[in-house]
Amino acid sequence: MTKPVVAIVGRPNVGKSTIFNRIVGERVSIVEDIPGVTRDRIYSSAEWLTHDFNIIDTGGIDIGEEPFLEQIRQQAEIAMDEADVIIFLTNGREGVTSADEIVAKILYRTKKPVVLAVNKIDNPDMREMIYDFYALGFGDPFPISGSHGLGLGDLLDEVAKNFPKDEGQEYPDDVIKFSLIGRPNVGKSSLVNAFLGEDRVIVSDVAGTTRDAIDTSYTYEEQEYVIIDTAGMRKKGKVYETTEKYSVLRALRAIERSDVVLVVLNGEEGIQEQDKKIAGYAHEAGKAVIIVYNKWDIVEKDEKTMNKVTKEIREHFRFLEYAPIVFVSAKTKQRVHALLPVINRVSENHSMRVQSSVLNEVIEDAVAMNPAPTDKGRRLRLYYTTQVSVKPPTFVVFVNDPELMHFSYERFLENRIREAFDFEGTPIRIITRART
Repeated sequence: MTKPVVAIVGRPNVGKSTIFNRIVGERVSIVEDIPGVTRDRIYSSAEWLTHDFNIIDTGGIDIGEEPFLEQIRQQAEIAMDEADVIIFLTNGREGVTSADEIVAKILYRTKKPVVLAVNKIDNPDMREMIYDFYALGFGDPFPISGSHGLGLGDLLDEVAKNFPKDEGQEYPDDVIKFSLIGRPNVGKSSLVNAFLGEDRVIVSDVAGTTRDAIDTSYTYEEQEYVIIDTAGMRKKGKVYETTEKYSVLRALRAIERSDVVLVVLNGEEGIQEQDKKIAGYAHEAGKAVIIVYNKWDIVEKDEKTMNKVTKEIREHFRFLEYAPIVFVSAKTKQRVHALLPVINRVSENHSMRVQSSVLNEVIEDAVAMNPAPTDKGRRLRLYYTTQVSVKPPTFVVFVNDPELMHFSYERFLENRIREAFDFEGTPIRIITRART
């Protein structure tokens, strides 16, 4: 089941980011306390009543040195490509401007539903300001106020009415779904071709769940795989190259539909900030992760190079300590065959269940070895631990007071669980609850 995507489009200074933040609510990112991951929130998940959806703030899509109107056009194009529903945001205090008319003209070309919102209508007396906006040709304008949060409920009701009925492709549970993510030009497409060029592979393309995604399914040694959204890797064109952010959007949708995510790095260029950002999304989504260092054939190396690069990757991707690293060359197909066994293994770990009795023995031993710290004279007591879900494996620890569970002690417990059971390649979540 893919979440619908909503994009907020409009000329600058109409309040896109304010509305984005209002709709998202102040969601705290899991990755924010991890060093080395910077987040600019251009994309986030949100919910309204019973609907979960993803939302894009196109204002955050920086299109470099392009002139003003060209930027507006490209942001609108990206929204038309990626979104299921578009919120066209205008500013009630300034009336309809020529830039609004330009955005409207671009949006006329889309088959996607467009909901018109007029921002900065801060009190009921200002409501008559919305009538001019009928001229834009998108039906009833919705008066809202980003600064006061007024009218957002009605706007979101209208947006939700337009969500597509999920006609998506659902794959059986035993199929391993994986995606390749990374900056443009790290070699994702060549890697897919190297996979599929292996002998004994049976390949077919299937329409993916998102409107224009293409998934590639294949079978190798009786295991079925689906590579999620290979279309996103092949997309070329002006917009897609001018904005790194676009590749992030595309990657996010692929991540959401995958079990295993291959974070592809370019050995020729080394590690860039953008790599960490994209990998951070995979970690945050709770997916199994493998770090694939591509173009290994080009790297000048001696017997120490692999250790040196491994150390550097670990340094940069501290939040992915659990992810195995595989060195490959898509071009020469060097070690590409070694990836599939790793994908199988981390996929298995991602959906592994641990028996409660064994789990509790491990936790008791851990506590005996390193007792929980005291805080203001009170000691944390751990009563019982149980696994509540898989993909990623999630554990609930019942304690006397969750406030006493320090971040570092939680890390210690996670490491003990990892040592006892092979959770290589998958994040694990620990939730602390008070015993009632």
